[in-house]
Amino acid sequence: MKTIHEKLGLETKSEGITLIDAHHHLWNLDLHHYPWLKNYDPNTFLGDYRSLIRNYLLEDYAKDSAGHRILATVHCEADHDYNHEVSETRWVHEQAERTGFPNAVVAHVWFHHDNCEEILTQHKQFPLLRGIRSKPVTASCSEQAETVKGAAGSMQDEKWLTGFALLEKYQLSWDLRVPFWHLEEAAQVARAFPNTRIVLNHMGFPWDRSEQGLALWRKGMKALAACPNVYVKISELGLRDQPWTVEGNRGVVLETVEMFGIARCMFASNFPVAGLQISYHDLVNNISEILSGFSQQQRDAFFWQNAQSFYRIDLS
Repeated sequence: MKTIHEKLGLETKSEGITLIDAHHHLWNLDLHHYPWLKNYDPNTFLGDYRSLIRNYLLEDYAKDSAGHRILATVHCEADHDYNHEVSETRWVHEQAERTGFPNAVVAHVWFHHDNCEEILTQHKQFPLLRGIRSKPVTASCSEQAETVKGAAGSMQDEKWLTGFALLEKYQLSWDLRVPFWHLEEAAQVARAFPNTRIVLNHMGFPWDRSEQGLALWRKGMKALAACPNVYVKISELGLRDQPWTVEGNRGVVLETVEMFGIARCMFASNFPVAGLQISYHDLVNNISEILSGFSQQQRDAFFWQNAQSFYRIDLS
């Protein structure tokens, strides 16, 4: 299979790391509406993200990832206008037909909405659909986590659980995205649906690197790691207004790999969002440095084989 750079006629370096990117985004602001990009909010965990308010197409991704051998990519829904969520899936498939990438798609559905199954069946018309990312209702901080339990759209909401159960019926995985103070609740869902494969996005956002914050993060991660149907993406390790450093992130990465095992961990860039703090080249190389103690076989599993298997990517 040709790499993304070969497909697009761009130079690629043979010494770069071979990988499948298990999580990135694309958007065309001329054609589609992304509320978070239309209405800039400086108070998000991203900090100043105004540089993202531009079109980001496959050609842009290919330029960012130059220097590495990208065998395949997984497009994850990018908070598109949820009144027209299927149009994002359609557009991403048009990009795949044009360029050969991405090679798997994670779309959006609201599990607790009455039209959940209707939207799922519309997404299922597209052949690269592999999973769903539907963000449950969460609290803004750990101290308020209990206040949203049982609320509409939360992971205890019966309507939400009924919609979630459809993933097994349609043979789709769930991309789990919650802050670390909700990880134990997510583990309860994972145990209740052992036949549904789940992948945690962004390592549960270990934003609080204090001893107390890491203890709470670690407790939730261990609960999820105890569920054999849960995998994890090593991604989005940036901290607001702080530089991305190897030493700053080595501990949480190695702890995550130890808890889940390398066979359930996968590389994911979260570009272009992660580009707010680090280049693609440095991101890959920094993660590679952190994992330097692992064998080549284990590194191959982490950088591309696990994602290929989880998202059922055809590399022929």
